Amino acid sequence: MGKTYMAKESEVDRQWWVVDAAGIPLGRLASQVAHVLRGKHKPIFTPHVDVGDHVVVINADKVVLTGRKKEQKMYYRHSGYPGGLRATPYGELLAKRPEFMVEKAVKGMLPKNKLGRRMGRKVKVYAGPDHPHEAQSPKDLEIER
Repeated sequence: MGKTYMAKESEVDRQWWVVDAAGIPLGRLASQVAHVLRGKHKPIFTPHVDVGDHVVVINADKVVLTGRKKEQKMYYRHSGYPGGLRATPYGELLAKRPEFMVEKAVKGMLPKNKLGRRMGRKVKVYAGPDHPHEAQSPKDLEIER
């Protein structure tokens, strides 16, 4: 029997990917971006090591919410005081803070531990078509619709 290969942090070759979010449903985009951030697309995937790549998401303001999610889906936050619950419809979030909305969806699909938080730092989200990561020469990542 052969030994199971376990990747080491020093052996990881990180790529940069750019995703155009225009016209793609939010959940589908988030799940596939989280897949790349974790490194599950690589043959050296190791669950306890961050082997994932960097992902740049552009046109976050053109992401699609299917059905009636714009009116019905809510983003909640609490001030910590009694009665301090604030609810914001996702339609309003899409109009005012599309980067936050996409980032929140992606990070929600990553592990809830130190490793997941570290993976979450490798996603960069921009509302428009421009991004400052041209020097990393990112490749296009096709999202299956």
